[in-house]
Amino acid sequence: MMLFLATIGHCPALLALALLGLLGLLPEVCSGYLSEDEDYYMQELLSREHYYHIPAQEESPVEGDEIRADDLLIPAARKKPKVKSTSGKPTVKQTGTKENSVRASKKKTEKTSNSISEAERQFLSERVECPPLGLENLKIDDFQLHASTMQRYGLGAHRGRLNIQAGLYEDDLYDGGWCAGRNDPLQWFEVDARRLTKFTGVITQGRSSVWSSDWVTLYRVLLSNDSHTWVALKNGTRELLFIGNKEKEIPVQNTFPRPVVARYIRINPRSWYSGGSICMRTEILGCPMPDPNNYYHRRNEITTTDNLDFKHHSYKEMRQLMKVVNEMCPNITRIYNIGKSYSGQKLYAFEISDNPGEHELGEPEFRYTAGSHGNEVLGRELLLLLMQFMCQEYLSRNPRIRRLVHETRIHLLPSINPDGYNKAAEAGSELSGWSLGRWSQDGLDIHHNFPDLNAILWEAESRKWVPRRFPNHHIPIPEWYQSKNATVAMETRALLGWMEKIPFVLGSNLQGGELVVTFPYDRTRPHRTMREATPTPDDHVFRWLAFSYASTHRLMTDAARRVCHTDDFAKEDGTINGASWHTAAGSMNDFSYLHTNCFELSMYVGCDKFPHESELPEEWENNRESLLVFMEQVHRGIKGVVRDMQGRGIANAIISVEGINHDIRTAAEGDYWRLLNPGEYRVTVRAEGFPTTSKMCKVGYDMGATRCDFTVTRSNLSRIKEIMKKYNKQPVTLRQLPRRPRHRPLGT
Repeated sequence: MMLFLATIGHCPALLALALLGLLGLLPEVCSGYLSEDEDYYMQELLSREHYYHIPAQEESPVEGDEIRADDLLIPAARKKPKVKSTSGKPTVKQTGTKENSVRASKKKTEKTSNSISEAERQFLSERVECPPLGLENLKIDDFQLHASTMQRYGLGAHRGRLNIQAGLYEDDLYDGGWCAGRNDPLQWFEVDARRLTKFTGVITQGRSSVWSSDWVTLYRVLLSNDSHTWVALKNGTRELLFIGNKEKEIPVQNTFPRPVVARYIRINPRSWYSGGSICMRTEILGCPMPDPNNYYHRRNEITTTDNLDFKHHSYKEMRQLMKVVNEMCPNITRIYNIGKSYSGQKLYAFEISDNPGEHELGEPEFRYTAGSHGNEVLGRELLLLLMQFMCQEYLSRNPRIRRLVHETRIHLLPSINPDGYNKAAEAGSELSGWSLGRWSQDGLDIHHNFPDLNAILWEAESRKWVPRRFPNHHIPIPEWYQSKNATVAMETRALLGWMEKIPFVLGSNLQGGELVVTFPYDRTRPHRTMREATPTPDDHVFRWLAFSYASTHRLMTDAARRVCHTDDFAKEDGTINGASWHTAAGSMNDFSYLHTNCFELSMYVGCDKFPHESELPEEWENNRESLLVFMEQVHRGIKGVVRDMQGRGIANAIISVEGINHDIRTAAEGDYWRLLNPGEYRVTVRAEGFPTTSKMCKVGYDMGATRCDFTVTRSNLSRIKEIMKKYNKQPVTLRQLPRRPRHRPLGT
């Protein structure tokens, strides 16, 4: 009764009719209350069967009312719709819709909807699976989200987005969902699609929180075109009640019995977890109706002209795509594997070079990796798109791509954790949640599974052993880590072998769930400190490398964009020191910097870890230029070859730059690459058996590393040591020399 009074309280005419006992006219009066100059699309919609097949709103059962089993719609989220082909057009069989009712509704639509355009009629006739509207990926902005009440600003409607994460301390600004200000069945969460949309379903989650447990267990769905008159989804004459969540993290999808067209959609919680409050995160599934005049659609539309395979690829499809690209460009590509995952799947890498399979003297090695967290799928697909793009552009004689291929040896490893990806892909892009598939098959976080060399270096520095007694680079891996009983993932061991085999100069691992570039160190020096800037000796170089990617990304440095979760990285130019964000020991970035010559960064390439397939073209446009620009940075700084007087390359020679307490070493053939910002540097070479040699090297602003070769001569001491080694470290005596024959004096 209270719900009924709340409904008619907005309409005095309804109250008068109720007093006169004319409640049977309620639906007609609500419809007639609309003004004649309403929006064109709303006038059309109210006369169509595909919207008005739902009877007018009536009161839902609340506490104490009887709920029948056939009023409930069981979530069918994990069952993918069966797609059949009819006349070449895909159709989707909707749950709970009978064939005869579909035929009847089609006939009725033909009679009552003569004003529908041919494009709209064709659109409505197609039973397609609609993508998310964009609450998670921020296509839906905060002004399109509304709610009846909120507990506080940090739990307002703008936080009711699928998979949104709470702040570390769950402060007033950034919390983990929308929470109603009161716990009663009159609360609602509303989304304005800003255009007519064919809604097909709803996905819900509970509140993201370490300290509390809040989720909605039962809800109903209402739709409107003017946000005043609302129509509820019904099952016959009674309103449909959708079963919500059983805990706060696993998403639950409810698909409507049939698509419904409207502009606004509301979720009205009817029951919730007894130990918590009305809180939820949500995503709406829907297809925008054809409307070329819609301003909001044109403003946000991103298209691509690249003819690439925009889809999610299974392990088998990924392998097949690599093979196809390799066959398209056999002279510049190669497929190889670096090892196996826990379940035995090969970790395939894709090489792009003018001389694949060989390290060329003076040519730097670059790598992109993705998928160390199996549920962060966007990076995986971006690398598959990148290999297609570079092959096509090389064949089209794009000078920029051809220069990259001829001057760089590029390695792409799209799926470090294929086992985790399989788990996430099985659930689906919207239902894998925040963490399903993140870890390896044996439960390890691959990205943070490397040996903690930071602690070893900092301990040596505290004892003032660096650099005379302990190196500031190429820090050895501890013996305990290399034992068979160490807790090390098979994928991590494969990466270690790969990183030690190839002299990488620059690399990046693509991750998801944010829009930011992070650079070492990833661990804070104080053990108990959660966040603190911890720069490397090459901090200025890392900042430039990070900015080169962020500044060319379409969104990372956009000050007007909404934050993904809690941190506004756009204020920092889309970059941050890893330890300033959150401390993590044993990261791939820190290990790469301290154990090899490679400078490694993490690119968080999108707010949505596992975007819907329809979003891949836009994500490619967001990241394409950044991916190319970052690769080009491998040619910044100095490069050269260290040789002896006979012209032979000297391996493992130490290259030091004055003022930077971090050295690198030459590769097997004596060549080296040192990333540096523009400026003049005194560079020193030290090699065993050779005297120390220094020279000034200048780095310019133009792209291209400065050549800085060294020729060193063997020292006298090294020659003595070489002779002693030859004679087993024994002194050379007269007895070892050939004896001369004695000559007798004449006359004796």
